Amino acid sequence: MKTLLVPYYEHPAVRPAEWDALVAAAPRLHGVVLNPASGPGDRPDPEFAAVAARLRAADVRVLGYVDTAYGRRPLGDVQDELARHRDWFATDGVFLDQVAATEGEFGYYRRLSTAVRGLGGGTLVLNHGTAPHPSYAGVADVLVTFEGTWATYRRKPPPPWTGTGVSLCHLVHAVPAGADAAALARERGAALFCAVPGTGDHPWGTLPHGLAPAP
Repeated sequence: MKTLLVPYYEHPAVRPAEWDALVAAAPRLHGVVLNPASGPGDRPDPEFAAVAARLRAADVRVLGYVDTAYGRRPLGDVQDELARHRDWFATDGVFLDQVAATEGEFGYYRRLSTAVRGLGGGTLVLNHGTAPHPSYAGVADVLVTFEGTWATYRRKPPPPWTGTGVSLCHLVHAVPAGADAAALARERGAALFCAVPGTGDHPWGTLPHGLAPAP
């Protein structure tokens, strides 16, 4: 079952074995977030283009990462990055990060959703990190309603979700080996999840337990 949505923010030339492991895990992957340089970067990167092609050939969605700064970035800048992801890496989905959760910013994301659909952007993931206003369910395919540590995830469940018609995803880091994050995600209504051991400022430089190659 394809239940893993994996943000993996390492360069394929630096971590080739880890990218090989991701491709090998294709039957479990709903999607992989491609993030060459906190976005698509300033020029095409052939290493990322190659790994994106391998993932697509293995029937894995490739989601281009774009930061929206909670609705503060100019729409034109975000749209330019969306187009670069599509043109350079042939992404078939979008992962918008730092997405606002309140109703006041919804119009900004509705316009971005229209732009994504116009570009043939495929799957649209909005990473709120918390439960957003239900209106966001009308413009996205996946809402990330939790991002944080395993300790927080266990202690403080995500706020209840009252919307319908969209898949939920939980992203959890600092997860110890043996922790059953998949079961807890299902219990809390998330069809998709990612649970990694990474800590600190760059937890998404590690792969989920069970996917990482042997040392």
